[in-house]
Amino acid sequence: QVQLVESGGGLVQAGGSLRLSCAASGSIFSITAMGWYRQAPGKQRELVATITSRGGTKHAASVKGRFTISSDNAKNTVYLQMNSLKPEDTAVYYCAASSLGNDHWGQGTQVTVSS
Repeated sequence: QVQLVESGGGLVQAGGSLRLSCAASGSIFSITAMGWYRQAPGKQRELVATITSRGGTKHAASVKGRFTISSDNAKNTVYLQMNSLKPEDTAVYYCAASSLGNDHWGQGTQVTVSS
């Protein structure tokens, strides 16, 4: 099993920055990729960014150039640096990990961007 704990969400003004963290524990040796997803009220959960165990990254078009996913393997932590935040970035952000064919999810952290 893999456990994920997110932190770093909050309220920020448009144009501001936040950094989300996701600490993984448990069977971390089996993780092949991790990612950040978000879900706004009344909308489906969408992919924001992913990072593989080898460090390859992908970002959704809506956040490319503003958000950056990274990892610190020594700390078993994945980060999402969010710059130039917009009100439409408001959502609950979830960390996810793929491991042995299963997906594991964190509890989510709220990000609210005011205009």
